[in-house]
Order: sequence, then C-alpha cells, then structure tokens
Amino acid sequence: MQQKTDATPARPKVEVDTSHRYGDLVVHEKIRFDVHPNEFVCICGPSGCGKTTLLDTLAGILKPTSGHVLIDGETANPKRQSISFVFQEPSTFPWLTVRQNVATGLAIRGTQRAEIDRRVDEILEVVGLKGAEAFYPYQISGGMKQRVAIARAFATDADLILMDEPFVSLDQPTRERMQQEVLDIWRRRRRTVIFVTHNLEEAVFLADRIIVLSAKPGRVVADLPVRLPRPRDQLSPDFMELRARCMAHLHPRAAGAPVTSS
Repeated sequence: MQQKTDATPARPKVEVDTSHRYGDLVVHEKIRFDVHPNEFVCICGPSGCGKTTLLDTLAGILKPTSGHVLIDGETANPKRQSISFVFQEPSTFPWLTVRQNVATGLAIRGTQRAEIDRRVDEILEVVGLKGAEAFYPYQISGGMKQRVAIARAFATDADLILMDEPFVSLDQPTRERMQQEVLDIWRRRRRTVIFVTHNLEEAVFLADRIIVLSAKPGRVVADLPVRLPRPRDQLSPDFMELRARCMAHLHPRAAGAPVTSS
C-alpha cells in the first residue's frame, strides 16, 4: 500500500468570519481571515474602521452580529480559553508591586508557586525589569508600566495575545525599544499574537502578516505576507517598498493604486 506523504495542514489557531453593527451603524462587514499558531499578525486601518470592536470580538467579550470567531476550532470564550489583552494605556494594579502584577494571571490560574516564580523571573529578565520587582506602579515610568502589562500577558500560557496599539502613548525611542522587546519575548515564548496599530512602520517591523482594513464599514482589503528577514532594517528598499504597498491599500485614492490582496 502506498503511504500518504503529504502532511495534513495544521488547523488555524484563529478563524475569523464576522460582521458587526450597532443598530443601523455597520462597524465592520464580512471580515474573514485566519491566523496560524505562533504567528504574529498586525491589523492596520483608518480610525473608525472597527479595529477595537474586532479585538473585543476576538477576545469573546463581544458577540458578533453575524459570523463567528473560532480559537482551536471552538467559539471564542474567555471563560474557556486563556486570552490575554494588552491595552493602549498601561493596565497595572496600583496596589500590587511589579512582581505581583506580572504574576497575577498565573496566580488566578492556580499555577504552583515555584512555577510562578520561575516564569516571572524569566519574563522580568526579558523585558528589562529585573531590579524593579518591588516597585509599585506610581514609582515607575509609563514605558515600564507597559512592560509590566506585556510581561503579564506573555507569562501565561495564553491561547491568544491581543494587543491594541500598546505603544501609542510612548515617545519614539521608548516605542522602538518596546517593539524589539516584544519581538524578543514572542520569539522566546512562541505565542499567537494579533497586534492593532496605526503605524505602518511598526506593522512592517513586527509582523509575519499585515491585514489592512478599509474605512467604515471595515473590510479586509489586503492580507500581505512579510517575508523580510529579522532583524529588519527600516531604511532598506524592501522595507520601504512594503510600507508603500500597505499605504496604497490604506489610502488607495491618494496612492492611485487598485485595492487587491496580492
């Protein structure tokens, strides 16, 4: 008997096929895409196209008007799946130290103390917070607070990590440093990440794929693989060419380019 040699393709980690409206207001319409295990996907789009609504749907916080979001083949549900969310503004608990903040998700899941200590030590080292473990949020900068939120998200065995413009309030040097730190954590921890950003340079620097949404109602107008080797040079011709392609999809009339997904 001839053996089958073709490997069965792995099921996507996340399968999205949704539309959502608030009364007569259509926020996004027939948004369809898949995300594969351990993939880093950036979503870009103009203000008001429903990016945050889409993230709420992916998290299972919001039920889509029609369609579905599946994680490992099951409907997204934060009660059954471990989904971590990193918000625009740092979300730290002011009454807890840096170490206690990072350990919160692990403690809620009932992780053994020795394992909590091991994971927290590891992730604090990666994000450059060793030595700041005993500080409270009021004693550290905004950039450090965002590091705490990111460390907390990656410390758990989350099924999915959702990041909603987490660096938008940071100055440019801190933003660039945080981008590299997130990539370092992602490479070490190997998690599936969906990252919303308005910044096209950020998307090209971070992503395995970039999904571009249209203006309201939000639709997928491009799904672009990023094949640039890491670390990425933002001044290289290939980097700038891909950024220009993203811009052409984001603002097709201004760019004079057709909207396609190729």
